[in-house]
This record gives sequence, structure tokens and C-alpha cells, in this order.
Amino acid sequence: MDLNSIIGTVIACMVVLVAMATGPGGVGIFIDVPSMAIVFGGVTGVIMMAFPSDDLKPFVKIFMVTFMRKMPVYTEEIDRIVSYANLARKEGLLALETKLQSVDDTFFSKGIQLVIDGFGADTVRDIMELEADWETKRHETGAKIMDQLGAFAPAFGMIGTLVGLVQMLQDLSDPDSIGIGMATALLTTLYGAMAANMVFIPIAGKLEAVKNQNGLLRSLMVEGIVAIQSGEKPQLIKEKLKGFLAPSQRDKVEA
Repeated sequence: MDLNSIIGTVIACMVVLVAMATGPGGVGIFIDVPSMAIVFGGVTGVIMMAFPSDDLKPFVKIFMVTFMRKMPVYTEEIDRIVSYANLARKEGLLALETKLQSVDDTFFSKGIQLVIDGFGADTVRDIMELEADWETKRHETGAKIMDQLGAFAPAFGMIGTLVGLVQMLQDLSDPDSIGIGMATALLTTLYGAMAANMVFIPIAGKLEAVKNQNGLLRSLMVEGIVAIQSGEKPQLIKEKLKGFLAPSQRDKVEA
């Protein structure tokens, strides 16, 4: 679970809600169903126009990645690969099959299975890199969807404001209603700005970071799995994989 995303979302929402609650009229004056319909209904429609249905199907999963994804620990991954290399060197590649049941990462387990099945190093690398490329593209698509939502939401907020202003200006006979009408019209701009800057754009940024982290982790796994298949010494594998770490993290790898 990504606590930074959860804590950041709570802080952002609380700051805005407290500001609303402490002003005249409380939170209730900021609730307007037609304004919500224009903003959220509008962005739903245009995002369906902008992306094919296959890209939109995993939308909820994409959204939840921001909050539920476990952050990768590269040092632990290196330790695991080195332990597998030790086992393969002592008992042979077939001994790795006993480890597969305890592997949660399907990418890693697939790579180890390819090694157990006797595929060559180049074949294993090609298959795993292709798999990693597809994962990267899925993350890129998710980030692009959120980025587009972040662009569309303020635009529909402005559209809703213009609609409200036109409706208000149609009848200026009652001066007391002008202020209320203006406030309602501006709420769509508020909803659009809040949705873009508190939800869509931050999630797009997080998905971009997830893509980069995942790409680094997959590259590390590929190099480690290929090295195991090639029969390299565990100590050499460990030193090679340390190149994926920042200098300050390299001492955390087990001896």
C-alpha cells in the first residue's frame, strides 16, 4: 500500500473541506448536482471518445494502483535472485521449481519457469523483455488517460460556468437572484479544478513514477534470471545487479 498517496489525498481533501466548512453557509453551498453532472458526465463522455474501450476497461484497476500498489524493494529482489542462483549452482536448475509456489510476481515466476524448461539465455531475454514492454505500455496508457482527464475537467468546468451565466443573464429582473446564480455558475469551475488538481493530474504523475519503477524492477529481474540461466557465479550476479541501485543502497544487499 502506498501510504504517501493516501496521506496526500487526505491532506488535500481536508484542507479544502475545512476552508469550505468554516466559511458562511458551510459545505452545503458548494453542492450542486447539475454542476457535478456537467463536469463528471462531460469528462466521462469525452474520455470514451478519446480512448478505445480496451484501454478503458481496466480503469478502476488503474485508479487503485495509485493507492494499493506495494512499493518495490530492489535490495530484497537482488537477495532473492542471488539465493536462487546459489540453489541452481548447488542443485541444478530443476531445483528452482520448488521455489515457484512461493512467488507472487507472475513476471518473475514466468522467467524462472522458462529457465527450468531449458530455454536459452537469448530466448529468455527476448520473451521477458517483450513482457516488460507490454507492462510499460499499459502503465503509459493509464497515465495518459488520467492526464487527459486532468485536461478535460477544467474545460468542462468552464463550459458549465458559461452555461450557468447564460441562464442567469436571461432574467435580470430579480437582483437578489444574481448572486445566487453567479455562485452556482462558478461551482462547475470549482469542481473541474478540484477534480483535475486533486485527483486526475496527481494520479497521472504517480502512474508515470510507477512505470519508471516497474521498468527498473523488470530490467533487474531480466538480468538476474538470464544470469542464473547462464550459470554465472552468485557473487558476480550480485555485483552486477547492484548497478541498478543508488550508491547509498548497495550496502543493504546481503553478503
